[in-house]
Amino acid sequence: MVEIPLPGGFVNRVVKVGDTVRRSLGDRAEFVHRLLRHFDQHGWAGAPRLLGVDEQGREVLTFVDGHVAWQSPTDRVSSDESLARVARLVREFHDLTAGTPLAGDQEVVCHNDLSPKNTVYRDDDRDLLLPIAFLDWDLAAPGARIHDVAHMCWQYLDLGSAVDDLATTSHRLRVMCDAYGPVDRSRVVETILWWQDRCQHGIEARAAAGDAAMARLRDSGAARAVRSAHEWVATHRAELETALA
Repeated sequence: MVEIPLPGGFVNRVVKVGDTVRRSLGDRAEFVHRLLRHFDQHGWAGAPRLLGVDEQGREVLTFVDGHVAWQSPTDRVSSDESLARVARLVREFHDLTAGTPLAGDQEVVCHNDLSPKNTVYRDDDRDLLLPIAFLDWDLAAPGARIHDVAHMCWQYLDLGSAVDDLATTSHRLRVMCDAYGPVDRSRVVETILWWQDRCQHGIEARAAAGDAAMARLRDSGAARAVRSAHEWVATHRAELETALA
């Protein structure tokens, strides 16, 4: 069958074959497959379904039709309603994994790479794009709720020097945390800074160690962009924390 490359990936080549998606197995494929089966067994539609492994050793997933904002966040995915829906979807899979063997001794299973680039959206009757599913679960692992909440706020609000309206962004930060529900809000901004520091140094270290995918990511300017975002969040930390108080 015809293989159609899907855009957006720096790390993994992903193709569409018929109504399925084929991608190379990640280092933690066994855990990820257990997680996807868990979602399927509980009827949660917020992730692709695992169909198996093909003759080339690639995992086979259902294709989730819709819009993926893989280039950058846009106004159509930044409405209060869309952002709140993202947060509620995160809460749903956190609650589905809390207290399960998948979470081990941690609170939940975290996605660890939540962003518009890893989200499928569909139009509603008001021309809003609303999220329906998260893609790319390769980094999923047991963890603390706050880790995904902070990563979610960073990525979906595009927190960094590109922000041109601090008041609106602060409002949207509160919208997302309100929609997610109980979480230690006093740790959200510090955890965003932790993620940004971790991501910048992780890209640089792995690129220096010879990881080709991370080298491409570094050379694209990703590490510099994350460093700039960290500086912006650190500068505006007080205002962002006040919005969540």
